Amino acid sequence: MIKFYDTTEMTIDAITEEIRKDEISTKTGVEGIVSDIIAEVRKNGDKALKMYSEKFDKTSLDSFEVSEEEINEAYQVVGEKFLEILEKAKANIYNFHKRQVRTNFVINENDGIVLGQKILPIEKVGLYIPGGTAAYPSSVLMNCIPAKIAGVKDIIMTTPPNTEGKVNPTILAAAKIAGVDRIFKVGGSQAIAALAYGTESIPAVDKIVGPGNAFVAEAKKQVFGKVGIDMIAGPSDILVIADGTCDPKIVAADLLSQAEHDKLATAVLVTTDRKLAHDVEKELQLQAELLPRKEIAFASLENNGKIIYAENIDTAIEMSNKIAPEHLEICVDNPFDYLNKVKNAGSVFLGKNCPEALGDYFAGPNHTLPTSGTARFSSPLSVDDFVKKTSFTYYSADALSAVCEDVACFAEKEGLSGHARSAVSRFKK
Repeated sequence: MIKFYDTTEMTIDAITEEIRKDEISTKTGVEGIVSDIIAEVRKNGDKALKMYSEKFDKTSLDSFEVSEEEINEAYQVVGEKFLEILEKAKANIYNFHKRQVRTNFVINENDGIVLGQKILPIEKVGLYIPGGTAAYPSSVLMNCIPAKIAGVKDIIMTTPPNTEGKVNPTILAAAKIAGVDRIFKVGGSQAIAALAYGTESIPAVDKIVGPGNAFVAEAKKQVFGKVGIDMIAGPSDILVIADGTCDPKIVAADLLSQAEHDKLATAVLVTTDRKLAHDVEKELQLQAELLPRKEIAFASLENNGKIIYAENIDTAIEMSNKIAPEHLEICVDNPFDYLNKVKNAGSVFLGKNCPEALGDYFAGPNHTLPTSGTARFSSPLSVDDFVKKTSFTYYSADALSAVCEDVACFAEKEGLSGHARSAVSRFKK
């Protein structure tokens, strides 16, 4: 079931190439369907949303917006214990993300020259939250709280209803706690189209964030340019680095925490101990059988499960840097010895008491992470995703005069005489 690799028999590059052969193509086969849905929503607005709600969600809605009464009812339904957990998680997420806030700067070192940068919040953000086979109130917190810290004025959330036309109460409770401004019962590609272009009920936004299935991901890709998006997320993945001191039961449990997400999810163990490798393989079989989502977990392990033997932890880190995992667990006794060697990872979990699930729900760092090796060039969702930067420049007449010829020469080298003239014309009568 699990594919084995050995860095003493194959190079790291060769193993990486083999692993990438198993990666799923970004083409999902839904491009045409999504394009048609977006076109229909652009043309017919709420009428199209009602049609798709009846078709896909099997419910007929008179109004798409979730009422204050529905939100308060959900808040009561979920129970005090879960509300307390949501509040604790909110505090942790806020505490982490408030340190990401950037400040304006001004450079005023030369006579007659002022330069600077302003940090401005995006005005309207759309938050998409799945609500079908799995509901993710954690994603509400992780996407909304950084936006609130950034100063986003309007946060509009869409999430699919059930067949009774209701939204999962845990999602509504999380939305109330996080501070979402308006919530609409719309899911799938049609929700992304509504957020991008607006309808009679749903306002158009400036950026769309949040997870979703292949249809949602494709819709985000197609509306990019009209609006901003956070990322095109692929299936979730985890890489665990473990030595011979680790408990194979715990290592297997951590790998399965991602395997149960999706049949296309990837779980990789890189270990310095051959016995641990085989013990973990046995545990994966035993523990997967006990999961309610065992069919998904077994399919994930069958399709994308990997165990890699490395001679030492440094080699394991090098292997991980090539793979660039979404989640990286370094399960050794002195994990901070290796942290600075990690170059490519979405989020790093250090030591034997730090399961990836801690980051999904509670610790504070964002759980919206770069997948499919994109940690080589992209980052977790942050306050930065909800702001834009505007630069400004001021030159006095004397300051411009001092550099005018340089500007004009540069422009002429690029064949843009109009640019040159715009500078020198201020001093030629």
